[in-house]
Amino acid sequence: MTDTFSLSAASDYRAWLSDLKLQVERARQRAATSVNRELVSLYWQIGRQILERQQRAGWGAKVIDQLARDLRGAFPDMRGFSPRNLKYMRSLAEAWPENGFVQHPVAQLPWSHVVTLLDKLDDNVHRDWYAAKSTEHGWSRSILVMQIETRAYERQGNAVNNFPERLPPPQSDLARDVLKDPYIFDFLGLAENAQERDIEGALTRHITRFLLELGAGFAFVGRQYRLEVGGDEFFIDLLFYHLKLRCYVVVELKATPFKPEYAGQLNFYLSAVDAQVKADDDHPTIGLLLCKENNRLVAEYALRGIAKPMGVAEYQLLREIPAGLKPSLPSIDQIEAELRSED
Repeated sequence: MTDTFSLSAASDYRAWLSDLKLQVERARQRAATSVNRELVSLYWQIGRQILERQQRAGWGAKVIDQLARDLRGAFPDMRGFSPRNLKYMRSLAEAWPENGFVQHPVAQLPWSHVVTLLDKLDDNVHRDWYAAKSTEHGWSRSILVMQIETRAYERQGNAVNNFPERLPPPQSDLARDVLKDPYIFDFLGLAENAQERDIEGALTRHITRFLLELGAGFAFVGRQYRLEVGGDEFFIDLLFYHLKLRCYVVVELKATPFKPEYAGQLNFYLSAVDAQVKADDDHPTIGLLLCKENNRLVAEYALRGIAKPMGVAEYQLLREIPAGLKPSLPSIDQIEAELRSED
């Protein structure tokens, strides 16, 4: 046996090494997931026992400080036993008191994600939804925070649409859940009076962030996608393919309030894409009209006579200030007065 590989042996070795690396990486991921699940489960058990002793034995808040000192003394190499973290453990057990905690999506998340859910949300329905989406899509903590702050839960599936009448039930339900209302494009840094081409250009320059706002499953096909019908040229604002829906998605941007004639134009584009672009095994193309404003009743009436499946939603170039913060923010007059006083 020689010490050198033949070309074919070297090629086999590289393929084998690549496969081994993939196996090792998957094993590491499974191990990390298992360790994290055990840690969060431990924290929940500690939190539940703190709650039980405070409720049954009447122990006060000081027991947490004492417990933190004793646990850190017993396990100096472990992080996570600060008084603040122990309080989060108690909050976790308060939020999910039932014995089946490990079955909840939150039990699969890193501890930093769990703390974020406890800090930023009060409703367990919302917490479970964000936890499930985080697990499904692998959101980082910063992405989770962004999704919560932009109210992803409230916006999901909220667009006016005609999917129940134009698509079979499994496809129509999934298509409805894919669309939001409103879409928030504050990451573009554009003024409210931005024109359609400005928004299109900014969205394609920030395509990664745009795809995140659209949601999981969207693949970008092109901007100003050219179609030729009867010798005339037409250009779709933005064309996507949705991997889970297995269909093309035509997105049209309008820097004005919704008008019924916009639905007719989009209907034409959907017909053209179905005839010229869609493969035989693709599902029917769906459309999304993004308008600066949307009168939902007008949109509902407009979609009733439309043959193709589509939805209508608003977009926002500036994120709305939460209602609870508005009273605490200074008005323009107050800011100007403050600036004058400093001159």
